[in-house]
Amino acid sequence: MEIRIGELAKRTRCEIVTIRYYEKEGLLPKPARSGGNFRLYGDAHVERLQFIRHCRSLDMTLGEIQALLDLRDNPNQDCGEVNALLDGHIQQVEARVEALLQLKKHLAILRERCSGARQVEACGILQGLADCCSQAVSASNAPVA
Repeated sequence: MEIRIGELAKRTRCEIVTIRYYEKEGLLPKPARSGGNFRLYGDAHVERLQFIRHCRSLDMTLGEIQALLDLRDNPNQDCGEVNALLDGHIQQVEARVEALLQLKKHLAILRERCSGARQVEACGILQGLADCCSQAVSASNAPVA
């Protein structure tokens, strides 16, 4: 099978510019070229791009994906590195979840400061946001002991 970049984009639901970027970054191998200098992709490109897109849907970085592709290209290696990479990614996700839970808690506290219909000048949320900013400025201007 030989398809052009537009068809590859359709089959994989990936933007053409992204495909070119993945090529430039070495995630996708350079395709063959037609006599008219069009990129020509094969089944291996489709499969590899689908793998990359699945990894991206799991919020893996391009570095993580490159490492997985390198391991995948050497199938006789021990999969311990794959496990370690995924364990590290899980830890990053857990840290982000914790940060998001803290953000949610902070937003809920702010939300509690304004419970009803009132004029904007009396809005507890806006006052809370301003207090937070003035506290941060005061802390940054405090003399160092």
